[in-house]
Amino acid sequence: MNLYGASGHAKVIIDILKRSKIEISKIYDDDINIKNILGFDVTSFKRLDKNDSFIISIGNNKIRKSISRKLNAGYGQAIHPSSIIDPTVTIQDGTVVMAGTVINSSVEIGKHCIINTSASIDHDCVIDDFVHISPKAILCGGVKAGEGTHIGAGAVVIPGVIVGKWCTIGAGAVIIKDVPDGVTVVGNPGRIVGNE
Repeated sequence: MNLYGASGHAKVIIDILKRSKIEISKIYDDDINIKNILGFDVTSFKRLDKNDSFIISIGNNKIRKSISRKLNAGYGQAIHPSSIIDPTVTIQDGTVVMAGTVINSSVEIGKHCIINTSASIDHDCVIDDFVHISPKAILCGGVKAGEGTHIGAGAVVIPGVIVGKWCTIGAGAVIIKDVPDGVTVVGNPGRIVGNE
């Protein structure tokens, strides 16, 4: 597996791959000053081998989307062995699932998502591409998170709520009603405080 991006997010993915006994082939980063991460050499990206499989190891949702469009590669997954994932869950390529995560029945997770440490996603949720569910965030049953949305650490989204595309849900927010595209929501109950 190859990683694109030598950031703090990459460190967590490296740990997942090592624990899952998946070999790390190369780590690339556009910053030529980064030479090493956790004992792995980092090189600048030169050209793509069609047989290479990648994970974009960058936490920023917009940058992950941009790189996925220009890289045109095959993508793998990184799923921590301590995560609990129901067999009916579908997880698309490029997505990473961190330690302690629980994903229950009939959840659909899109491409290049981050399901972060100890997040809880209940039955029948739909997580679109490039979404980041932060540590200890809770999505109750039937929640939909639109493309590129970031749900902050410890946030709670109650059952059946639809969160639009490219939203930011603040840490600890409690979302009790649908959220339109492109807004920032904070507080308990959640209130819109700005546009992306």
